[in-house]
Amino acid sequence: MCMVIFAPLFAIFAFATCGGYSGGLRLSVDCVNKTESNLSIDIAFAYPFRLHQVTFEVPTCEGKERQKLALIGDSSSSAEFFVTVAVFAFLYSLAATVVYIFFQNKYRENNRGPLIDFIVTVVFSFLWLVGSSAWAKGLSDVKVATDPQEVLSLMSACKQTSNKCMAVHSPVMSSLNTSVVFGFLNFILWAGNIWFVFKETGWHSSGQRYLSDPMEKHSSSYNQSGYNQDSYGSSSGYSQQASLGPSSDEFGQGQQPSGPTSFTNQI
Repeated sequence: MCMVIFAPLFAIFAFATCGGYSGGLRLSVDCVNKTESNLSIDIAFAYPFRLHQVTFEVPTCEGKERQKLALIGDSSSSAEFFVTVAVFAFLYSLAATVVYIFFQNKYRENNRGPLIDFIVTVVFSFLWLVGSSAWAKGLSDVKVATDPQEVLSLMSACKQTSNKCMAVHSPVMSSLNTSVVFGFLNFILWAGNIWFVFKETGWHSSGQRYLSDPMEKHSSSYNQSGYNQDSYGSSSGYSQQASLGPSSDEFGQGQQPSGPTSFTNQI
């Protein structure tokens, strides 16, 4: 039930916070010659974070010339892989929910439905782990490439101490951080569901039957052997008592007349 409720929601949060992101930063270059200064340099970037294609112009503080620069890095592969996994996980979760509710009989027919569900759950657990880890590394690269101090170091005007360069506005990465968190939450959710889907396949119950059958055979053989030993012990004990009884009686009968006879003879 938790899988049916939370899997689509977590998947939506994962690809929405990553795929719908757009941000930017603002820099300021104050030249010695104020006419060449630019106090509002806006640099915008968005998903899929092909930062090397994000270009902007900055003053050189050496006349009217402009320097054309671009951000460093390309995190599109990890971001697109992460979003793709989230979208397909969302679609499969919706399809599985419909099957669980409306087609429960066909789902359990010939054990094919639980088997397919088990395999898909294992695959998505692995994909969530790989995708979330790759996107976490990609997000780290995005943060470094869009750091205002890192971008200012690319400008030739900022390498001159006479010019003043500063960051006016830094990019907000809170939604991207949230996407990574939801990515690992999806991995935990799907990995935790493996055990419950495994129980639906019937392999769990068949394994228990396989373990219980040898135990039952062992207990039955032990009871049978114990019964034979008890019966044997009781019969042998009975025969021994029977054989010892007459000998004691005979011994008593043989000794009783000898006592009084010897006593009368002495008198």
